[in-house]
Amino acid sequence: MSTAISRRDLIRSALSLSAASLAPVATEAATRPHRMAEAGWCWDGQAINGQWQFTIFGAGEGTKWFGLRRCCFMFHPNTAMAMEKLRDMKEVVCEISKWEAQKVEHPQYKGLGAPMRMHHDGRIERKCREAEIVSQLSRKYPNVTGAFDDDLYGKIKAEHITPEQYAAVRRAVRSANPKLKHWGVVYSHELKKENWAGFTDLLDVVTLWVWASKDLVNLDRYVEQCREIFPGKPINIGCYLRDFTLLDGVPMEMLKVQWEFVRKALRDGTIQGYSILGGFLIDMHPEQATWVRDFIKTN
Repeated sequence: MSTAISRRDLIRSALSLSAASLAPVATEAATRPHRMAEAGWCWDGQAINGQWQFTIFGAGEGTKWFGLRRCCFMFHPNTAMAMEKLRDMKEVVCEISKWEAQKVEHPQYKGLGAPMRMHHDGRIERKCREAEIVSQLSRKYPNVTGAFDDDLYGKIKAEHITPEQYAAVRRAVRSANPKLKHWGVVYSHELKKENWAGFTDLLDVVTLWVWASKDLVNLDRYVEQCREIFPGKPINIGCYLRDFTLLDGVPMEMLKVQWEFVRKALRDGTIQGYSILGGFLIDMHPEQATWVRDFIKTN
């Protein structure tokens, strides 16, 4: 059997796995989305992730391009001005472990430098400060419904954060609005119970990501593992346009595997929603982005 045929067989097998094999979460059928767009989120904001130029899509603009109304606001300060721009969104969740641009000065003209890379500040004190800001903003802007903690386990490990320390972040998220949801990123390669011991009750929504696109054929297993570790928590599937292990767009056959799984899992109630990463990559990977937009519109 040739390699090409084997690959097709692998993909066909993955697509044939019904998300119904995962027992649905305790969600009434009436609350499940009738259209995929109703369950979709998009990461939006100006980021530097391998691009040689800035995107034409700013905060909220990628979300609208995909036909969605829910935005994960990233890469910029959490301010009233930003929330004003996103006021027409149905929901907004704001990043609290901040990705920030680091500036490099122009060698001849002081002050005319440019941001050249992103730095992730996941210190516990920064998370708490940002969470309090978002909580306050949510009182004036009711479409702000959550705070989003990116690369959570990576920072727990690097910063030696204990569950007792992290509980302060949850308190900060709810400091001005007890209804605000606390989102956390979990990668498929982090799905070990010991990694999350003591942390599971501190999250309201789990957003599950598969770092390498070659592993997307295992999505059904990853969701099942995630539900075992975080019982009863809504799961939001992260969907990359770019594979950062390949430094290129997600291969189209793998992109289709993921989105067919998402469609079935939404229908069967095994996941709550999905997040696209991201608006700032639309014009970098137009083939992937356009296919995803059309798939959402069709379904």
